[in-house]
Amino acid sequence: MDNGRTTADILMIDDDRDLGAMVSDYLAGDHLKVTVANSGESGLIAFKANNFDLLILDIMMPGMSGLDVLKSIRQTSNVPVIMLTARGDDVDRIIGLEFGADDYLPKPFNPRELIARIKAILRRSQQQPEEDKVLELGQITLDTRTRKAMVSNNELRLTGTEYEILKCLLETPGKVVNKEYLSERALGRRLLPYDRSVDTHISNLRGKLEKGGNQNETIQNQRGIGYLLVPGT
Repeated sequence: MDNGRTTADILMIDDDRDLGAMVSDYLAGDHLKVTVANSGESGLIAFKANNFDLLILDIMMPGMSGLDVLKSIRQTSNVPVIMLTARGDDVDRIIGLEFGADDYLPKPFNPRELIARIKAILRRSQQQPEEDKVLELGQITLDTRTRKAMVSNNELRLTGTEYEILKCLLETPGKVVNKEYLSERALGRRLLPYDRSVDTHISNLRGKLEKGGNQNETIQNQRGIGYLLVPGT
């Protein structure tokens, strides 16, 4: 942080050159440095050669699609990713979130909304480590200082959003956490009507816990309310 402003290096991968130039100029006013790549292939090269704080990734691109880029990046990195999707294209949004994107923004979008989404994610990812605090429930352990999650001594590779959701659930085991609160804590924004982002992140988290070896604790859905982490019996 710098005088209340967020400073960050951002990579934008989008084949729309005019949009890339506009976003770069607009974000520069908020101390956000943007590198623009106009194809999935060049974007992946730029990502591997530099240390970016956040990615803005267009889903629909010729050649290597944004989903292909995202899948490749998630093999080695948990860098925050905001997807740009066609308005109303729910399938791409859901698939992108399932592949590990942190949030999405439909085109066309208001640049101010993009800045708000970026800052919310960066505040979460750049926050100072907490004092030593370990949250435990059965086979699940989360160290808030190192931001590491373990299941049966296996470390989980979680995105920042998944980490925050798991932390919220571990803080109140056996109690329902409403979706509005999870959206505010994990995404840094209010829950929008028909927004399935939290649900998709929960689904991803369930899968990672199971793959990590968790067989006892379960994340249950209270329809229309939220989610709770249930201790194993």
